[in-house]
Amino acid sequence: MKITKKQLLKNLNKDIEWEYAAAVQYVQHAAVITGAKYESIQKELLVHASEELQHAIMLSEQVDYLGGTPTAKVEKVETSRVSLQMLKQDLKGERQAIKSYKSRIGEAEALKEYGLRRVLEDILIQEEEHERDIKTVTED
Repeated sequence: MKITKKQLLKNLNKDIEWEYAAAVQYVQHAAVITGAKYESIQKELLVHASEELQHAIMLSEQVDYLGGTPTAKVEKVETSRVSLQMLKQDLKGERQAIKSYKSRIGEAEALKEYGLRRVLEDILIQEEEHERDIKTVTED
């Protein structure tokens, strides 16, 4: 895999934008989701929001450490008034994050940024957990 440090920093900043968007989206979805079927996931969405913000913090620290400037931009937030659609939007986001972090781990490895790789692996583990949490509710 051919990657430059500059490209890695750009990719990490895009990941931060998506993490901010995920946090905002989870907060909004938790506030408006309705239906007895979704009561348990509603609380979990707020946990996810907190974890997504923590991911943005971790990535920002890594960008700074690597000599870049962490972004303050937020990617697109998806909303809906239909509870199941909200969860499908969240599931789509988690799957996108998992794919991105798998790529980013390879990029960190290629540049011998092993500390970054470890941070990315920890984030990936949580993103996969988020996917499992949401998947169980959307597949009923």
